[in-house]
Formats: sequence, structure tokens, C-alpha cells
Amino acid sequence: MTTLLILIVLALVAIAIWQMTKIFELSQLKTESSQIANDDDNKNNGYMLFAFLIFIYAITIFSFWKYSKFLLPEAASAHGADYDYLMLVSFAIIFFVQTITQALLHYFGYKYRGEKNKKALFYADNDRLEFIWTIIPVIVLAGLILWGLYTWTNIMDVNDEDDPLIVELYAQQFNWTARYGGEDNVLGKANVRMIDIDRANVLGLDEADTYAADDVIVKELHLPVGRKVNFKMRSQDVLHSAYMPHFRAQMNCVPGMTTEFSFTPIKTTAEMRQNADVADKVRRTNAIRAERAANGEDNSDPWEFDYILLCNKICGKSHYNMQMKIIVETQEEYEEWMKSQQTFGQLMATNEPGPAFNTPLGADRN
Repeated sequence: MTTLLILIVLALVAIAIWQMTKIFELSQLKTESSQIANDDDNKNNGYMLFAFLIFIYAITIFSFWKYSKFLLPEAASAHGADYDYLMLVSFAIIFFVQTITQALLHYFGYKYRGEKNKKALFYADNDRLEFIWTIIPVIVLAGLILWGLYTWTNIMDVNDEDDPLIVELYAQQFNWTARYGGEDNVLGKANVRMIDIDRANVLGLDEADTYAADDVIVKELHLPVGRKVNFKMRSQDVLHSAYMPHFRAQMNCVPGMTTEFSFTPIKTTAEMRQNADVADKVRRTNAIRAERAANGEDNSDPWEFDYILLCNKICGKSHYNMQMKIIVETQEEYEEWMKSQQTFGQLMATNEPGPAFNTPLGADRN
């Protein structure tokens, strides 16, 4: 906040100085009243173009140096490396073209500035130049689009050939609920019209469907490392978007339909916590939180990295709070965790007031 106030004050001071300069010019009797730029004006504008060119290059270099540490760490999914490489190449091309075109734009603005008694050259057309500046972007963009389509086709490989784990992500304002297919790995039928709060059937599962009996409903997503996961996504109310940034995965959750996305986790939560970029981010974050704790401020508890599921659509006033913890673990750890969960059938059979889903260990179940 202090930095913002300083910048505002500096901007206001600059504006005040500029206004005072204009007043001083108007107060001079010999001041030229013509609004037509002369050679000195054009030359000064040319120099300002070069100064602005240096500024945008400098701020770009500074941003790379200062803020690159805020980027996501390496991808934790099998398809993530291809996704990141495609984005890297796209940004490299954009950065290269932007650097060249900006340099030419500012250089030509200075070189061909207006001068007294100098007439501008009328250049009707040049077929060769027009062909070059048309065909090169066409080839580059077509290549990127085709490459992108190929990558997207590989990423959207939602099938049952590799014995994937089937998981449903259920979105509602403003929380997520996950549902596993149970021992048969098949999700039971569900519909929002069958939601029965009194019977704690918050996802609208069909109690008559035998496939639904062994479904497991949780508020913390556990995934086994190295196993493909097929996500089925539903929304109860408005448009949401299931966004798992560390896995380079995102898919809209649309009311009235089921959308799908698939990926294979390749790094457990414990392994990702050992990543150098992640460890550095945790260190920097906890240094800030320690300072907040010393000042008696809220949100100052030490932070530990976890994968996370977010909503990437502005779905309402508490959109920012719509998130779910994701734990990637070994197959053995996943199976042990799954054994500790109650099935939908068991929850319905208890007929006791309580949560309609399994809660993480240590969480409030009331």
C-alpha cells in the first residue's frame, strides 16, 4: 500500500510540474502560438520514442527477474510437460516478434520524422513485401494451431482403456464434493432432482441403483500416483470451472450436463514438497506469515504446500473460497485411505443425523 501511495504522489507531482510548465510557456510573450509541430518538436518526439522503447525493454527484463519466481512449478501430470512446452514456444515466438516489431516501429518513427520542406513519399504497394508479411504469420500461426490441436487431442484422451480411476467432481456455490466409484469403480446414477437433504443425499444419488451403494463421497480428494484418473464433472447451480493448476488441468462444470477431463498424476504431494521452487515459495510465504504473526495479524499460521482444486469461474460472492485439497499418494496409501471411508450405502443405512459425506481427519463433522 505504501508503494502505491508513493507512486500516486509521484504521478501527481509530475502532472503538477507539467501544468506549471504549460503556464510558464503561455506567460511568455514570444511563445509561438502555432499548433503545427516544427523540426525541434519532431526530433524531441523521436528521442522520446527511443526512451520509451528502452523503458518497455527494461520493464520486461525487470519483470522476468522479479516475478518469475511466482510462476507455477514443474507440472505434476503426465501431459503437463507437453502443455508447458507448447506454451513456452508460443511465448518465445510472441516475445521475439514483439521485440523486433517494437524496435522497428520506434526506429522508423524517428528516422522518418517530419522535417521542414521534406515531402512524405507515397508508397502505393509492394507485392513482395505484402506476400512476406502475410505468408510468414500464416505459416507460424497455422503451425501453432495444428500443434495445439494435436496436443489438445492427446490431453483429452478420456477413455477406459488403461483402467482409470473414476472420480466425480461436484460443484456448487461455494464448495466442491468428490465422489469415487467404490470397489466396482463405477459411479451410480445421480440427478439434482433426487437431492434429499433430509436423508443427507446431497448429491442426488439414485438410492435404487446398486452401483451407487459403494460410492464414496468425500471433501478431500485423494489420488494414487501413476494411475490415470477420469473426472466426471457436474454443477448443481451455476457455471463453475474445475481448475487444478499444478496438473495443468481445467474443465468447465456446466449445470444440466456432465463434462470430462483426464490426467495421470506423476508426483506425490511429498515429492512435490521437495521441489526446489516449491520449497522456496514455502520459505518466502512463511517468512511473510511469521512477520504477520509477530504483529498479531490474522492468516499468519505456517503454510505447507498442497495440491489444490480451485474454481476458475467467477461464480458468486464467495468464489474465492471455493477450493478443495488434493493429496497425491502411493497406491498403497490410497487404498488404506479408501478403506477408512464410509460408502454411500453405509451412510444411508445409519439413519442418524450427521454429515452427508466423509470429512478429512481432524475436520469438524458437525
